[in-house]
Amino acid sequence: MGDSAKKAPKKNPLFGAAVVKAVLRKRGGVSATSALYEGILRDLGVSDDDVEAYLAEHAEEVEQAIRSHGRRGD
Repeated sequence: MGDSAKKAPKKNPLFGAAVVKAVLRKRGGVSATSALYEGILRDLGVSDDDVEAYLAEHAEEVEQAIRSHGRRGD
């Protein structure tokens, strides 16, 4: 079995970071868990500016992902 069988073809680190940031915002702001968020950015190799730009272009897609997983940030 090759590695391609286990890899999701659509994984996008910006999408993942955008979902995290959107959830954190709903829970009172990124600053409350900035160490967690900064670690995620570092691990994914993206910047907060990249995430902001991605959110600006894909806000509805990110919100849909949050809703579909039952995490509304309430």
